Amino acid sequence: MIDILFILSGIAFGGGSGETSAETAAAGAAMATSSSASATAVAAPAAEAPKYQAESQVPTGKFTTATEVKPILEMTRANWVAVREYNGQDLVYLTHLLSWRCGLVAIHVGLNGGPLEEWPMEACHMDSNSPNAMTAPDGVIYKGYPLGSVETISVEITYDDLTADAATFDRNGAMIP
Repeated sequence: MIDILFILSGIAFGGGSGETSAETAAAGAAMATSSSASATAVAAPAAEAPKYQAESQVPTGKFTTATEVKPILEMTRANWVAVREYNGQDLVYLTHLLSWRCGLVAIHVGLNGGPLEEWPMEACHMDSNSPNAMTAPDGVIYKGYPLGSVETISVEITYDDLTADAATFDRNGAMIP
């Protein structure tokens, strides 16, 4: 939680380093690459009939819009996914992304270069003080796969302003104890 406070402080005070946006973006990209994540910004998929509709981007102060969560997710890209060996399985966690899901309309995940599949997201609790809280007992924060089978994880997120971002993580860069 403290990391979020530092991130928000950095955003509020402009980072204080005097770097330009391009320098900051380049530094962020270098950090993501050095932590075994490669990322590419992508346009939202074009379709004949739009699957999603853009939502209002009026900041709520509750981190429920792309305007509010995009800077956080861009800076914490290396934390989007985690892999854990547990009980004879590879568990792939999306807890970090799901914690900021109220500014997203979709998360798609693919393993080992396979097709991207939509990951279910719990509804936001807009009538509460913590709309991003995960409260559903059937919420899917991880999925299990055969032990040692997860080599790479590709993730594409679509924000609620219909912009998208993507990253691919290798097993070693996403492993947690």
